[in-house]
Amino acid sequence: MAFSLVESVAGLVVVILTTIGLPGLFALMTVESFGIPPVPSEVILPFSGFLVAEGVFSLGGAVAAALAGGLAGSYIAYAVGRWGRHRLLDLGIGPLRIEPRHLDRMDRFFERHGEATVGIARLLPVVRSYISYPAGTARMGPVRFGIYTLAGSVPFTLAFLYAGIVLGSRWTSVSGYFKWVDVAAGVLVVVALVYIVLLLLGKITAGWPPRWRRAGAAEPPALAEPDGGPPSVP
Repeated sequence: MAFSLVESVAGLVVVILTTIGLPGLFALMTVESFGIPPVPSEVILPFSGFLVAEGVFSLGGAVAAALAGGLAGSYIAYAVGRWGRHRLLDLGIGPLRIEPRHLDRMDRFFERHGEATVGIARLLPVVRSYISYPAGTARMGPVRFGIYTLAGSVPFTLAFLYAGIVLGSRWTSVSGYFKWVDVAAGVLVVVALVYIVLLLLGKITAGWPPRWRRAGAAEPPALAEPDGGPPSVP
């Protein structure tokens, strides 16, 4: 999400917030957390903070609307990821095709690190709008998902609202400053995608730091299912 995109939608965000009020804030944060189309929280929240400073919004109302909208959008994206899980099977071309073992790896990753992954992702522009999809695909527990979504969203939301309150009419400077955060988040997304592709191809081992898998290394043994069904391949 580059600064040019932030500028291009800033006017629309201002119109929605000034004409619709807190329901508009709820709607914008729902779309922002769903991630499609991208709507920058770096514009929504600072301008909402400016409206709090002007007495148009109450602080409590702005916080509640922003968090509720963010949670609603996150659960929508989570549901899409969970509903579309099996539609991902055999998706792709050649060695990049998604297979059941790849979903099993994602399941194990979110089982071990899902809370930290979701909580930290909610603090990062760009990434925060899309983490719900893999969390849903990995069937992370919905209650755990909601708790850690809120845990990461609260400090993010309060920080940007406070920035808008303090800066007042100069709230747009927040967008200019955080364009570098957007760039860093974009780089992080690219690194994560490269990591996932290399992991799916079997070139590196899971975990951090990743290590190159030795040629001819044996796959870990299959694990028997608890119900006595066929073994699953890690």
